[in-house]
Amino acid sequence: MRFPSIPGTRLRAALASLGGIRILAAGFVVTSLWAGATTWYLVFRDELLARFVAQQGAMQYGYEERIGVLRTQIDRAAIERLSASDGVEVRLTELAQRQAAMEKRHAMLSALTGAPTVPEVATAAAPAAKRPTPSGKPVPSPDALELRSRDEESPEALGRRSARDLPVTIAALEARLDGIAAAQTRSLERIAQRAGHTAQRLRGLVANTGLDAARFERPSAAGLGGPLVPIVIDPFGIAFVEAQRALADEDRMRRVADGLPLRQPLAGSFSQSSQFGPRLDPFTRGLALHTGIDMKADAGDPARATAAGRVVAAEYAGGYGNMVEIDHGHGVTTRYAHLSAFAVQSGQTVEAGSLVGRVGSTGRSTGSHLHYETRIDGEPVDPQRFLRAGTAGR
Repeated sequence: MRFPSIPGTRLRAALASLGGIRILAAGFVVTSLWAGATTWYLVFRDELLARFVAQQGAMQYGYEERIGVLRTQIDRAAIERLSASDGVEVRLTELAQRQAAMEKRHAMLSALTGAPTVPEVATAAAPAAKRPTPSGKPVPSPDALELRSRDEESPEALGRRSARDLPVTIAALEARLDGIAAAQTRSLERIAQRAGHTAQRLRGLVANTGLDAARFERPSAAGLGGPLVPIVIDPFGIAFVEAQRALADEDRMRRVADGLPLRQPLAGSFSQSSQFGPRLDPFTRGLALHTGIDMKADAGDPARATAAGRVVAAEYAGGYGNMVEIDHGHGVTTRYAHLSAFAVQSGQTVEAGSLVGRVGSTGRSTGSHLHYETRIDGEPVDPQRFLRAGTAGR
């Protein structure tokens, strides 16, 4: 089949017409799209704006929530730091109070033993310690300042390190105070133990004289009373009461022993010419009771009191010749006979070792010597019991 031929001019016109149609179609499409987009924007603008605003609001709320959480965390950390600071100040205050208590206990120990003691200062235990000032705020100790200069640290760095080390320092101080308290209690226990042993030894000394220690017990005093000042019941308080009791018992037994005629009435060495008990009387040659001991001495030698007491007689007394009698209390008396001279008078108070007279041979005597007696409730007992007890006690 043969197609009809189209002349060139008509063909070009047809193609030009087809290109214009395409341009118009493209312009129509673009115009339609623009008109549609404009229409869609105008119709849905408010919705887009609402979504955008909602998204921005959601983001803002999210940021605010995160900021709120961070603020809560910051506030919680600040509260914890404040609580920790308050706890440190409370512990420092307690440390100061405990140190004051330790110093009072040292003073009590000093008063109890009669020897001055120097209390330990616990607050200088560690270089990073902070001590409370009168205002209640902790300040760095001199040791901390020395540490700063030694380590060449800045004040801020030192403060941060001190804050970190402070709990450890406080714990060390508390442990040191615990150690001091335990040492004080042990000291009281040792004091009570030593005093108890001494009191027991003195009781044995009294028993060796033939006396009952109950003789020297004081009767209960009537009309007791006064304000109640209780002692804190802790290991130190209990040990302090026990030490007081033991020391009081030791002191009482010392006074009892000091009041007994345990010393020698003659100075230096001497020999006995006659013992206590039955013997042949030097004048009658018959059996008789010798109520004391005869001690050889030269005329004029000093005779001395064997214990403190009060002179109840200083006179010539028949066979005793010149005699001095001393009352030592609790029914115990001593006699010094055949003296050549008196050095005391009746009613006079004498101390142990005081001169009471001079050795002689007055009264019923065959020569110069000292007749020495010890009596309990008026009954003569062997003076050697007291003299031997005094020698063993020394």
